[in-house]
Amino acid sequence: MTNRTARTPQQRAPYAEALSSYAEEDWLRLNVPGHAADPTRFGALAELVGDAPLRLDVPPLVDGIDLGADNPMDQALDLAAQAWGARRTWFLTNGASQGNRMATLVARSLGDTLVVQRSVHSSVVDGLVLSGLRAAFVHPSVDSALGIAHGVTPADLAETVAAHPDAAAAYVVTPSYFGAVADVRALADVAHAAGIPLIVDEAWGSHFGFHPELPGNALAQGADLVISSTHKLAGSLTQSAMLHLGEGPFGEVLEPLIQRVFHLTQSTSASALLLASLDVARQTLVNGRDRIAASLDSADKLRSAVRSGDRFAVVSDGFERFPDIVAADPLRVPIDTRAGGITGHEARRRLMQDHRIMVEVATDSAIVAVVGAGAAPQSDRFVEALHALPAPLGERAAPSRLRLPTPGPMRMTTREAFLAPSRAVPAYEAIGRVSADTLAAYPPGIPNVLPGEVITAELVDFLQRTVAAPHGHVRGANDPQVTTMRVVEDPPRAGDPRDLRHTR
Repeated sequence: MTNRTARTPQQRAPYAEALSSYAEEDWLRLNVPGHAADPTRFGALAELVGDAPLRLDVPPLVDGIDLGADNPMDQALDLAAQAWGARRTWFLTNGASQGNRMATLVARSLGDTLVVQRSVHSSVVDGLVLSGLRAAFVHPSVDSALGIAHGVTPADLAETVAAHPDAAAAYVVTPSYFGAVADVRALADVAHAAGIPLIVDEAWGSHFGFHPELPGNALAQGADLVISSTHKLAGSLTQSAMLHLGEGPFGEVLEPLIQRVFHLTQSTSASALLLASLDVARQTLVNGRDRIAASLDSADKLRSAVRSGDRFAVVSDGFERFPDIVAADPLRVPIDTRAGGITGHEARRRLMQDHRIMVEVATDSAIVAVVGAGAAPQSDRFVEALHALPAPLGERAAPSRLRLPTPGPMRMTTREAFLAPSRAVPAYEAIGRVSADTLAAYPPGIPNVLPGEVITAELVDFLQRTVAAPHGHVRGANDPQVTTMRVVEDPPRAGDPRDLRHTR
């Protein structure tokens, strides 16, 4: 059964409205949450967040809100499905990370191997641990001068899919952190020709499709299952997200599976505040074309001012060099800071410390400013602060070329290695052993080794060079300097049924 109820106008936010009406009544609350919406007794909490959030903090399973025929929650879900062009939509309160774990678990019912973009979010790797799926990786293009991963080409996806007849699904990421948009239509055609669904982590593109100057969303381009981090640019509260199921050939099969996995992963005490914010974000996006136009204008002014300063460069101006990129998100402003004589990490630190300006992403070579769909930041303030930054590297500093290490062979599934007995050993003693952890160097954040893969000397050298550099960081490291690495104690030997080298 889908969440298709009687039509509700897109101008409304039925769940948020029902929640507000409930909160305005004079209730004696003898139920959870324990603060009982009492700002007198819980003054410290009320001082922190205000009285209204306490009143709106309503538990699930309330008649007239999320129970009963054609209830406001069902209406809100149906409106979201209409807005994004989905067969069905689920509201998530554990972020897009929950959606990625859900999608990976669902894929396990369709086959044994997930064909997945190597630069996926770590929550997809979590999904591999939970599902037990094998992984076959498609490597993204990488701008080695800036240390930025983009997307995958349809040809590369087709090659990997063809090599894995047991593939369950294809899993790609678009747009990237830096706003690079992949050719979802062509990627969907590749997946469908092989008889598998295309799953898209569209965490950074929840606003796509809501203005003619924005790229179309992944569902409209033929994706079958889309993870949408609605809080990122679409205006809901942090930790709220959506999962959208497409109307394509896999919808009927996937829908009941997704519903079961949703119950497995979603809290039974989902936050009404987060859920209501999703309802309001959808309402605002659908009816906010003029506001989005103002956001597009603001982002354009930012890019123009960066270019006219003739010090820094706009990263997306060079996207045409990469065959996997077909468009750029106009609400993203990625800036090459090394061109202006300062690393991205130092630029971000000084913007925060000296100017009280926050940017979203920083790497050794770049920063990314984002403009929310409907926001209109002060472009003059940002550009003035940017050009006031010092140039410790010297004007027009040379980019630092990045060469990623080749992943070692896969000896165990991600799940087997993650759950196997393991221990930390000195990094150079780990060479040739099977990793128990996921390690990803920042920049560019691509997983360099996964649980189940063999640790190589090239990998150890790369990771230790990364952490030795200013602001270098390895996510998932056993210690900050990567002097030790966690390995599986008893990895399979050649010929052992657990040895997965034949799946590479």
